[in-house]
Amino acid sequence: MIVIDHQPNRVSVAVFGEFTLADYKEFEEVVNFKVKFEGPVDLFFDLSQMAGLTLDVAWEEIKFSRAHANDFKRVAVVTDSQWVTWSAWLSQTFVNADVEVFENADEAKAWLG
Repeated sequence: MIVIDHQPNRVSVAVFGEFTLADYKEFEEVVNFKVKFEGPVDLFFDLSQMAGLTLDVAWEEIKFSRAHANDFKRVAVVTDSQWVTWSAWLSQTFVNADVEVFENADEAKAWLG
């Protein structure tokens, strides 16, 4: 399950349980809308409660990142998973944004400002 909140110039996402392709498509719609009307945005991903993700989500994330290389300013990822941390650093090769991984949501939000 995914919960999405957006404020001016920011999209916040929290994932609970399995991250599915339908969840990711919902995220994409919000980002596409925000970028169209506001320009580049910050992303806040709280993946601390994510149980896993499907392979199609991983592939969609790569395609989306490449297509939106200049649409993000900063990306904060909250997780304690080494695999998710590695994935976040890998995605940084596709986007022109500052990507940071945090174990604490408050620190991540503070970094985003």
